[in-house]
Amino acid sequence: MTTVGFIGTGNMASAIVRGITGSGFVAASDVTLFDRTATKAADLAKEIGGANVAASLEAAARADVVVIAVKPNVVPEVLPQVAAAASDAGAVIVSIAAGLTLERLRHLAGIEVPLVRVMPNVNATVGAAMSAIAHNDLVTDAHKEAALRIFGAVGRVIELPEAQFSAFTAIAGSSPAFVFVFIDALARAAVEAGMPKALATEAAAQAVLGSATLLLESGKNPWELADVVSSPGGTTVAGLLAMEDQGFYSAVVAGVRATIAKDRALGA
Repeated sequence: MTTVGFIGTGNMASAIVRGITGSGFVAASDVTLFDRTATKAADLAKEIGGANVAASLEAAARADVVVIAVKPNVVPEVLPQVAAAASDAGAVIVSIAAGLTLERLRHLAGIEVPLVRVMPNVNATVGAAMSAIAHNDLVTDAHKEAALRIFGAVGRVIELPEAQFSAFTAIAGSSPAFVFVFIDALARAAVEAGMPKALATEAAAQAVLGSATLLLESGKNPWELADVVSSPGGTTVAGLLAMEDQGFYSAVVAGVRATIAKDRALGA
């Protein structure tokens, strides 16, 4: 049976806890939670029914898998203590801190320990995350399998070379914000044409959800499906051409490039 400790119980950690216990991968009694705000950990433990609440970082780190789910600026403070306790317990440490590379995590830990770096996204809160993992050479197949199953419980997860994490952060970690703004733009344009905002937002969001599902399940590339929707001389072609005249495609690429650059700067 895998035991999992969480350092931090914010939105992302809470989503993961709900996912792994709800899927049956880990029993609530095999989860240990630590948060500086003890009531947050206690409330989550009560919600999932029987998780353990640790009084210290070290107690939470005596699990098979230890998930560090604090903000990046807090990691340098907690990681040395967590690494020492995890090393004694033979645990693997999983970090979901944006911008902190495996080498940076190793330096902060101060000792050699198995490290997995994961980039999830906000959609974990509805079980639809897209996550990527990378790891150091001390991680065993069992460690990796545990990490894949943990993050697979809240969506899709892939292994990815760490050198590609900045690009992944842009297209999967930050992109939900881009998509939310896109949906809002669609809805506001419909409002201009007389449609109520709430109905317009619902319609646009469902269209985006269905389009993403169709793309993933069809095995086709995006342009193939765009061509299916685009009748010669029709409304969709008119809309696509108008958006491209306004720089839609190049604006998206520019946004991704800016996100990659910022992520790399944070990790420097």
